[in-house]
Amino acid sequence: MPPAYVKPYVKRQKNDATDAEAICEAVRRPTMRFVETKTPEQQSCLTLHRTRHLFIRQQTAVINAIRAHLAEFGIVASVGRQGVDKLLDIVADARDTRLPEVARACLAALGNQLRMLKAQILNFDRMITAWHRSNETSKRLDALPGVGPALATALVASVADPKAFRSGRDFSAWVGLVPKQNSSGGKQKLGSISKQGDRYLRSLFTAGALAVIRYAKIHGTGHRPWLTALLARRPTKIAAIALANKIARMAWAMMARGERYREPVALAA
Repeated sequence: MPPAYVKPYVKRQKNDATDAEAICEAVRRPTMRFVETKTPEQQSCLTLHRTRHLFIRQQTAVINAIRAHLAEFGIVASVGRQGVDKLLDIVADARDTRLPEVARACLAALGNQLRMLKAQILNFDRMITAWHRSNETSKRLDALPGVGPALATALVASVADPKAFRSGRDFSAWVGLVPKQNSSGGKQKLGSISKQGDRYLRSLFTAGALAVIRYAKIHGTGHRPWLTALLARRPTKIAAIALANKIARMAWAMMARGERYREPVALAA
């Protein structure tokens, strides 16, 4: 059971006895939700994703540190990978007198750390691709627009039993892509998305939706009437969240029913 669902049954204080009593009380509730147990293969794939995500955050931190330290000496470069490469070339050039030797040694160490992180991330990407090719469900999900090997493998690893969710809407709510409710007295008030659940999965769904929108803007949105109408009345990022919600529901249906992706009539025509 999620700890947040057990907490309301804790009466007073915090000790093992009151925790056990709260667990016994919560487990008997007819509407209680339970966490499905993952297989060792699913847990290992999640470890792979979590480690890769940690290394990506570390890579971003190192890049920001390199840029910030060099900016203190008046050395800046354009945004992007090429800008970082130019900065590292300056660090490696001993003839450049703008950098003192102590600062050059420190920045060279950061550059070596950055190269090691990039190599590790590339190796993790290859491992994810290999895991993806070995899993039938992951390969089926890859056919869904906005879903690639990273999201497909993360879904298969995170969702122990898709049938534990009653519907695609429940699954989307578990990811945190549905609006928050503040309803009372028969009046429904829907706000921004709840952002509850797995932040990593939610970010992958959003990135996939943005990729679909970017492709549609380049190649035309005429074959996607729902997305065309949505982009006409809503900003791109709001439309991306709505599309991510739609992709999550379709992904759940494919996992729960063992189906393959079928293009809508508007796309197949």
